[in-house]
Amino acid sequence: MKLEAATFFRLRRLAPVLDDVLGAGEVEHAEQALGLGSLAQLCSQLLDAYHQQHPDEMTQVRLAALEPQ
Repeated sequence: MKLEAATFFRLRRLAPVLDDVLGAGEVEHAEQALGLGSLAQLCSQLLDAYHQQHPDEMTQVRLAALEPQ
């Protein structure tokens, strides 16, 4: 699924927030928490869009994730 330019730039803008949190091992301030919320919302929208385009593939992946390893 090709990302729209605006979505790509939003992800690029939010990526450092995730990098900071992973590097520190904690959420250090409110701006990071808000950034993580925005990133989660954007990821959810991307998941929904991908699911609409590839419902069978998503079903297979979800079923595979439920299988014991």
